[in-house]
Amino acid sequence: MAISISMGLLLLILAAVLLRTGRLRVSHALVCCLLGFYLAGTSVAPTIHDGLTATADIVSGIRP
Repeated sequence: MAISISMGLLLLILAAVLLRTGRLRVSHALVCCLLGFYLAGTSVAPTIHDGLTATADIVSGIRP
């Protein structure tokens, strides 16, 4: 478990740093994709999915 948390934290920090620089290159996109695939395989995935679904429902319910 400690290795999984460390790997997830490392990928999250790398993605945040790469996005803050404002230059998204192929390597940066690869790090972000790896983070996404890593999170999809963890126990946090259902929580993230529920949060995104709830956000999409709220946004789709807004009428201009």
